[in-house]
Amino acid sequence: MLEYSFSYLKTIFKEYLRTPVGFLILVSIAMPIGMSGWLALLNNFVIERANFSGAEIGWLHTVREIPGFLTLSIVFVLPFIREQRLIILSLITLGGAVAVVGYYPIFTGLMITTLVSSIGFHYFEAAQQTLQLQWLNKKKAPQILGWLLAASSGASLLTFGTIAIMYSHFDFTYKQMYIYCGSITIFLAIIAFIFWPKYPTQKQTTKKLIIKKAYWLYYVLQFICGARRQIFSVFAAFMLVEKFGLEVHQVSWLLLLNFSVNLIFAPFVGWLIGRIGEKWTLITEYSGLSIVFFAYSLIYFLDWPAWVAAALYIIDHLFYAMMIAQKTYLQKIALKEDLASTTAVAFTINHIAAVFLPVILGYVWIISPPLVFILATFLALSSLLISFAVPENPFPGNETIFSKT
Repeated sequence: MLEYSFSYLKTIFKEYLRTPVGFLILVSIAMPIGMSGWLALLNNFVIERANFSGAEIGWLHTVREIPGFLTLSIVFVLPFIREQRLIILSLITLGGAVAVVGYYPIFTGLMITTLVSSIGFHYFEAAQQTLQLQWLNKKKAPQILGWLLAASSGASLLTFGTIAIMYSHFDFTYKQMYIYCGSITIFLAIIAFIFWPKYPTQKQTTKKLIIKKAYWLYYVLQFICGARRQIFSVFAAFMLVEKFGLEVHQVSWLLLLNFSVNLIFAPFVGWLIGRIGEKWTLITEYSGLSIVFFAYSLIYFLDWPAWVAAALYIIDHLFYAMMIAQKTYLQKIALKEDLASTTAVAFTINHIAAVFLPVILGYVWIISPPLVFILATFLALSSLLISFAVPENPFPGNETIFSKT
């Protein structure tokens, strides 16, 4: 009986889990354990241990985005190490840097550990997105991408819950919690390396940087998205700690609730894209984000309580999940051999604003926090306007409504 059960589990592993999708699910779980642990602890850690203000947090996130700006270099790395192995190496780099953050509660130490972890994170994201768009069938891609986002949200949820319990009930230190998160990421990366074979890509990717005029709309969406994302990821969370005084376990429980909702919502996003298409999904996303960012600014004028800010943070993240539509839009308009290069170029474009915006807005934050969110509102409205140029049926030759098919 035991032998039969073992044989059955082995068959399930080989036929369903030990597949390209299974690999993508595993690494989608591994990355957020390290990154979510870093995020959950960061604002309290830098305020309590390093005495950061808005200016220092702006510099920290500027340094964090420099590797994203340089992600285009992945095109020159791929001839020597393919995407699948690069993902594993990136996870080990990310996990190792996160594990040692607690030992360096000073400005210089935080800059270095942030830079190294960011190199791992951004190379992971670029390589993973390339594999997703190459391995997944175009018809099933929205649904599977929704599953992958749900798996990532589930891993983040587990991480936030564990950190909240470790901090509030067992008095774990920052060092211990950072070591826990980083070590789990490294462990899962090793599992992926040992138990999953090397899978071929569908078509040889271009080994040089290319910028095609046909993809201009995707590039513009990526640029504005990068600017808007920084305001959300840097200053929305920082506001909750600085203005309302949330502690580590409170931030962790909020993020846990956030990702719990996202765990349910993410598969729905994949279904929604399949039903209404990328254009109307993006229009819905940017309309909602415009309202949320404007509401953030009103928190300071109307002195709303902390629960309103927390609710807006969750709603903000739900709309952010709709970014899946940008991935499937690129998959539909790009040639297979262009995916790696186009993804790398898009990552760099996405991070152009991300490199300089956090440090500039860090100083703006000292003068007027609401002004930061008003700027984000205008960026979201710009994305909304541009998204109307996405065709309802995108494909190579019909990349925008202005294309001559």
